[in-house]
Amino acid sequence: MKIYLATSNKNKKREIAEILPEHTIVIPSDEGIDFDPVEDGKTFYENSLIKAKALYDIVHCPVIADDSGICVDALGGEPGIFSSRYAGPEYMHGTPDGKKIPQEQQNIFLIEQTTKAVKDGKLPSAAYLHGERSCHYTCAMVLYAGPDRIFVVQETFEGTLINSISEAAGTNGFGYDPIVFLPEYNKTVAQISPEEKNKISHRGKAVKILKEIIKHI
Repeated sequence: MKIYLATSNKNKKREIAEILPEHTIVIPSDEGIDFDPVEDGKTFYENSLIKAKALYDIVHCPVIADDSGICVDALGGEPGIFSSRYAGPEYMHGTPDGKKIPQEQQNIFLIEQTTKAVKDGKLPSAAYLHGERSCHYTCAMVLYAGPDRIFVVQETFEGTLINSISEAAGTNGFGYDPIVFLPEYNKTVAQISPEEKNKISHRGKAVKILKEIIKHI
């Protein structure tokens, strides 16, 4: 089956295509489709649905969309839905001109901001799920097969933010993966293999659930 993926992120396409090898995964740029919907939802789910419906209205074929981000407990769950636009403590929800900063700079800002928040100790200890630097990825994924056939899955993936950018490691992942440490693997997310990541990640778990649903549409 041909399934459109509502993203311009080729890394997301690769991960999802690896889990759905029996289907043809296509992103808008593959077919020259101009696709840049305004993601003004207040939750991962709302943004995912916005993207899925917007692309479905263009292609009229099954669409998968996901909205994901990193949530740091010491920052009260930030940057969350603003993870891709995050530009440091002064611009938590993005720069005034809307331009994204380099990922490495985002990583540095997030580590430094988390360190400061932990030192300030503004949140009660109960706010930290797995230690002071605990964090998790969230993925809300929508399969849009028509206005009356909408399926939603939300999954998480827990880890710990590293202490310093000098500890960043790995080349297999993307985004914040080099700075999220997995104690059970003694590696960052970017150090584990793509196969391992797909088994345990927020996006991998969500796609596997949708994979079973796709069999029946």
